[in-house]
Amino acid sequence: MARKLSVSASHDRIPFPRPPQSGARVSLRVVETSSESLAVVRGVLQPPALATDRGAMVAVRIDGEAGYCATADLSARGLREAAERAAQWARAAKGRGLSLVEEAWPVAGGARSQCLRYESPNEAPLAQRDVLVELLHDEAAAMRRDSRIVHWAATLDASVVSQSLWIDGEAVSQQSMRYVVPNLEATAAHEGRAQTRTLAGQYNGFCRQGGGEALRDSGFVGGGSRVADEAIELLHAPNCPSGVRDLLLSPDQMMLQIHESIGHPLELDRILGDERNFAGTSFVTPQMFGSYRYGSSLLNVSFDPSVAGQFASYAADDDGEAARRTMLIESGILQRALGGALSRARARARGIAIEGAASARASGWERPPIDRMANLNVEPGDASFDSMIASTERGIWMRTNASWSIDDARNKFQFGCEWGRLIENGRLTQVVRNPNYRGVSATFWRSLAAVGSRETMQVLGTPFCGKGEPGQIVRVGHASPACLFRDVDVFGGEG
Repeated sequence: MARKLSVSASHDRIPFPRPPQSGARVSLRVVETSSESLAVVRGVLQPPALATDRGAMVAVRIDGEAGYCATADLSARGLREAAERAAQWARAAKGRGLSLVEEAWPVAGGARSQCLRYESPNEAPLAQRDVLVELLHDEAAAMRRDSRIVHWAATLDASVVSQSLWIDGEAVSQQSMRYVVPNLEATAAHEGRAQTRTLAGQYNGFCRQGGGEALRDSGFVGGGSRVADEAIELLHAPNCPSGVRDLLLSPDQMMLQIHESIGHPLELDRILGDERNFAGTSFVTPQMFGSYRYGSSLLNVSFDPSVAGQFASYAADDDGEAARRTMLIESGILQRALGGALSRARARARGIAIEGAASARASGWERPPIDRMANLNVEPGDASFDSMIASTERGIWMRTNASWSIDDARNKFQFGCEWGRLIENGRLTQVVRNPNYRGVSATFWRSLAAVGSRETMQVLGTPFCGKGEPGQIVRVGHASPACLFRDVDVFGGEG
């Protein structure tokens, strides 16, 4: 696969379109993608899904307004026509668009003195396709270890994305990302009941940048038998009890908790009202930054696109802003939004000064950048896993997201997990099936009572974060230790 998955290393021959009128600023972002998906389902190799894609987004800014036009025609004529169309949209927005009073793009000769470059780590290239297919067959066969296993699948998605950005004809960033997404899934059924267990969630929670090392670190190799055994264990486990309990969440559920109840509420364009008629608004208001207690004093959340191998690492966002580690929440207090330079300039045009991050991201060449999560991480604490168990008299440990629901303000939520285990008098006791919990984002994080040490931490993510009109699906990274919450409403599901 390493030799089959490749993209052009250089876009130097692509002609930069001239400004469509005097005083206009022009950006050109070229994206090229190559991807391959392999799957063995119920012992049968599915046809490999291969895809390549290449195109450009041209953006033009005139008198505080912006226009966009995407094109797959990368000839001089195609890009010139795209720039003209983008300029038409910028002129049409005059008086009813962004109304920016300051520049939101990097300016030549400013703090950025050279092209920003990034390449994913690649310690060990992925094996050839035939070797990977054999591995998928092996793990699928390991899941078929009992007649109660009625569905089993082993999958692997790999892709390479090459991206270059120019502003006013000057190279701003050149980046190449390699993505690896493995998963295993086994469903056990008996007497009208069914339970599913996966490697890292039904939404592909184990996602990394890199090569063979990302697959190695996922636990995929040898994971098939474990996944199947736990599916059978859940099949015969009692249903999760209902009531108020302390809740210990593993990183593969913390990932979803961070994503839904911190990440989406902190997106600045959502706070400014952009998503109300599609993905919803936010319970966070501009007045909260700098003073609002988002969580207990143990909660520290970073935006960090610099973590080597994490799913959404990069050197610059898609508007050209240099990426750096930024604290969004410190000691429980809300400090910054997930807002790129454009959204911050929009907020200031309304008289609102909010600090943000290099978080303007697009799902591909055919979409303009909007505010998105990148690597959004809970910083580790000092609690060991055993100490969190020992400090809990009546609780439950939950692993691996299975379902989620949250209101349009990203506040009231209900999450379900694949696997649960009761904690009684400081000891782990029986496994339970269908564990769920509910809460309110604005108060849930204040119940954070212990944050696991670095030894409990995992680097995870999701390929499926959706937002925007027209819709955009982007890759997001989340790293977290295990975390303990006090007095959470827990309940069992059906089945």
